[in-house]
Amino acid sequence: MGLWTGKRDRHLTEYGFAKSLEMGLLLKDIPIDRAFASMQVRSIETLSCMLDALELYSVPTDHTSSLSERDYGDYTGKDKWEMKKQLGEDGWNTVRRDWDCPVPNGETLKMVYARAVPYFLENILPELKKGKNVLLVSHGNVIRALQKYIENISASNIKNVEMLFGGILIYTLDQEGHMVEKETRHVNSRVNA
Repeated sequence: MGLWTGKRDRHLTEYGFAKSLEMGLLLKDIPIDRAFASMQVRSIETLSCMLDALELYSVPTDHTSSLSERDYGDYTGKDKWEMKKQLGEDGWNTVRRDWDCPVPNGETLKMVYARAVPYFLENILPELKKGKNVLLVSHGNVIRALQKYIENISASNIKNVEMLFGGILIYTLDQEGHMVEKETRHVNSRVNA
């Protein structure tokens, strides 16, 4: 529908369920030892579908608000394309992609980073250091924040990073949680960003 969802809790659509199953199948060659997701229902449903597609029914799973989507504040529920007209192309891109652009009563990407990266370092990286394969299911801005840390992306360059719908990033990381190798896999999906 082209609405900014942000922290608003919404179920997946039928299309979303189908694509989540397809994404799970993209990981059939990787054993999953542990899973993490936000507490938002669409993240939980995506993770469940992915694990179901892999026939993995007993993977230990943690849910946390640290991995929840960016709060778009006053823009939540508004039509993205109408907002683009109001803000202009540059303003719209700044709100959506910049590192520290304030949103009325909402979060910046920098604020998302401040909650997601410490959670990653304290809870997910230790699992990776034990040699476990971890599946993390989250939201576009959380993934971008984690990419900034993992890939050492500068604050000025993060605006050029966008997580595509139906995209999976597969990382091999060093002991500090920085990228050694990266692979991208994705399903065919229509883009509503």
